[in-house]
Formats: sequence, structure tokens, C-alpha cells
Amino acid sequence: MTEYDHEPVRGLPGDLPAGERIIWQASPDWRAFRRDALFTRWLAVYFGGLALLSLAGGNLFGAAAIVVAGMILQGLLTLFAVLVARTTVYTLTNRRVVLRVGVALNKCINLPLGLIGSADLRKGANGHGDIALSLIGRHRLGYAMLWPHARPFRVSRPQPMLRALTDAPKLAEALARACAAVVPNEAPVAATTSGPAIEGALQGVAA
Repeated sequence: MTEYDHEPVRGLPGDLPAGERIIWQASPDWRAFRRDALFTRWLAVYFGGLALLSLAGGNLFGAAAIVVAGMILQGLLTLFAVLVARTTVYTLTNRRVVLRVGVALNKCINLPLGLIGSADLRKGANGHGDIALSLIGRHRLGYAMLWPHARPFRVSRPQPMLRALTDAPKLAEALARACAAVVPNEAPVAATTSGPAIEGALQGVAA
């Protein structure tokens, strides 16, 4: 038994309304999430550098302590990445994007397609990638509420981010088509590529 066993539809807070259908569902790949969202490679380099500096100064015990601390941190981040992958479901329907997220406190964030202005694809290794959603107008989504499913360093104007997706380019194209179909008389949502991006509480995020 898990806290998500009560879901009428996996990843959604309730049954789909008439006329709504699921286009795709995805969850983060924990290895890619650990690498790209939690910066484990950079942290490994950082701790390795500290250990080398300590060794250069003749402090063998200090170097060993730094290595052990780094290994413990890597283990904790790996555990967190696995839990995020197990508890997160991103859902695209013909009407909305739903983020079912939360390791300790589960949340279900609904983003109507009409409020998505652009989908910014950041490609990673092995076909993985992230999709950042730029929302139209003001909204009540906070960076802390979204993290780690938030575009880095966009604190004042947070952007939801679908993290560590397998076959991310294909999913981004499907998202762009779904958004364009919702607002056919307006400019279609752009699925652009960037360089080396509470239970039913937010039925709409525009202020």
C-alpha cells in the first residue's frame, strides 16, 4: 500500500472529465535526475578537489573525512532521486499538464494548456532532457512549492519543469501540438531548445 493507491487514475487527482484524454505520462529517470537536477557530478568534483587540497597540506585524516562526507552526500542524493522518480508522474492530456509530485507531502498541480506560453526543451545525454513551461500572465506557483520540479535560478518568476524525461524531444513536440490545438487562433506554443532548462489546488494558475 502507498499513499497513491487511492488515485482513480494514475497520476491524477480524479477521474478524467468527459472529452479529456491522456496523451502521455512520464516519470523522471532517477539517474538523469540525480545528475542534472541534483548536480552530483559537480559535487563529486568539489569534494574531490577539497580532498586533494587536504592531502597536499599533509592532512590525511582531513582528506579521508572529506571523502567519507562526499560519499554519504552522494548516497543521500541518490536515495532522494530514486524516491522522486517513484513518486512523480507527469501527465499531458488534451486539456492540461498535471504534475503529481512530492516525496513526503504529495501535491497535484494542474496547468491548463491555455496558460502555457512556451515549452523550453533542454537536451541531456542519452535522449534524456527537461521541459520548462513558461506560463502566461501572473500565477501563484512558488519556487519552493515546485522544487525540484522548477527551472533553476528562476526564483522571482518560477517555471514548472518536467525533469529527466526519456525521449524528451518527442514529448516536447507532443506538448506543443496539444497546446496549439487548444488555442488554434493564436500563435502555437514553441517547443524550443535551450543550451547545455495540493491535491487539486491549482485548477488554474492565473491570478
